[in-house]
Amino acid sequence: MSTIPVHSLQLRTVHVTRYLTPLREGGSMPAIAEADDGFLYVLKFRGAGQGLKALISEIIGAEIARAIGLKVPEIVFAKLDEAFGRTEPDEEIQDLLKASVGLNLALHYLSGAITYDPTVTKIDPLLASKIVWLDCLLTNMDRTARNTNMLLWHKELWLIDHGASLYFHHSWQNWQEQAIRPFVLVKDHVLLPQAADLKEIDAELKKVLTPDLIGRILNLIPEEWLNEEIFKTSVEQRKAYALFLNERIAHSANFVNAAEDARQALI
Repeated sequence: MSTIPVHSLQLRTVHVTRYLTPLREGGSMPAIAEADDGFLYVLKFRGAGQGLKALISEIIGAEIARAIGLKVPEIVFAKLDEAFGRTEPDEEIQDLLKASVGLNLALHYLSGAITYDPTVTKIDPLLASKIVWLDCLLTNMDRTARNTNMLLWHKELWLIDHGASLYFHHSWQNWQEQAIRPFVLVKDHVLLPQAADLKEIDAELKKVLTPDLIGRILNLIPEEWLNEEIFKTSVEQRKAYALFLNERIAHSANFVNAAEDARQALI
C-alpha cells in the first residue's frame, strides 16, 4: 500500500492573488481562485456556514485518505487579504470574503476533471472498500449518489470535500461514546455495493493509521483554529480529536460489521 512518508506531513502556504468564480454547489460557496504560486485552487472559506470546523475536517479527512493510499488533491493554507472584500460587487460574496480574511484552506484545482458517475464507472472492490472504510471512520455523510464528492481525473479516482466529516465536533455531545458507534449513514454510501473487501482491508488500514501518524496529522491544524470553548486549551482540543480517532480505529470492527450488514441488505 502506498502511504505518505513522515517528512511530507506539512502543508504549504500560498497567498490568494485573484478571486475567479464562486462554486455555488452546497451551502459553503467555495470558489476557484489563483494563488501567488501560479496555480488554481478550490478555496474554502473560514467565514462560510460551518466555519473553521469544516476546514479542520478537511485537513483530517484528506490527510488520512492520503495516508492510506487514496488520491486527494494537494491541500494548502491560503491567506486572503482584506482588499478582496472591498472590490467584489456581489454582496453575498463580499460578506463571505470579509469574514474570511486571514488563513483559509484550498485544494489544488483538478482542471478538466469530471464528477464520478456510479452508473458509468465501476470501481475496483478493493478501492471501493478503502473509501467506504475511510468514510465510516470519519463519519462522512457526504459521499452519496446525489453528491459523490469524487472526481475522475486522468483516469484515476480522486476524493474531494471532507468538510462534512466528524460531525460530532459541531456539538461535542457524547463524543467519547460516538467514537465507538457504527456509522449508520453508510447505507447511503455510493460505493457500498462495490465494497466487497471491507473485512480484508480493515487490519491493513489499522496498521497504517497509528496513534503517532494521527498525532502528526492533527498537528497540521493551525493553533488559531482550535478555539472550542469547552476546552481550556488548544492542546486539550487536539487531544480530544486524537482520542476520538484512535478509539474509532481501535474499534473499527463496529463500523465494519455494520457496513457489511448494510451492504448485504443492498445486494
